[in-house]
Amino acid sequence: MNENIKIEDNFLPQETFTEIQNIFLCGIQTQNENIFIPWRYVDTIDTENDVDKFQFIHVFYMLCSPAGQSLMVIKPILDIINPVSLFRIKANLLTKTSTIIENNFHVDMGFQSEEKGNQWTTSIFYLNTNNGYTEFQDGRIAMENTKVESVANRMVTFPTNLRHRGTSCTDEKTRVVINFNYYDMI
Repeated sequence: MNENIKIEDNFLPQETFTEIQNIFLCGIQTQNENIFIPWRYVDTIDTENDVDKFQFIHVFYMLCSPAGQSLMVIKPILDIINPVSLFRIKANLLTKTSTIIENNFHVDMGFQSEEKGNQWTTSIFYLNTNNGYTEFQDGRIAMENTKVESVANRMVTFPTNLRHRGTSCTDEKTRVVINFNYYDMI
């Protein structure tokens, strides 16, 4: 396992996680807030040249600015990671496929220097358990790459400049994650 990749299972208390999961996967609104998570269809995942690839997204935060009132839904997660600055928070929903489809390796924020990329952090929060995964391009050969399974209520955290990719799943109707890009050092 790559020492730069931190995996935390049972990241949120179960009751809090279940409430957030229900909002995303079942369309249930919170008891305290009238918040609904709208999903937007996007006909690419990695590049404009994607053929037959699509996903649904919900943007919470983009280019250092809130993108709606739904940010309160993920406040319990933000309270734990306690970022100094947010760049982007985006949920991705991929639908079931007949075989696992691996997307392209990428970084969420492109920096000119490796030093600057190491100063920012990416976290992926998994909302449901399925046979999809996140793969990191950290091995000398593909068979040595670190793979993190999609497990509900799991958080994986790593330097933003570490190349990674997500996949579809074949055993559930959807694979849903929330990506956080933030600065957490003072």
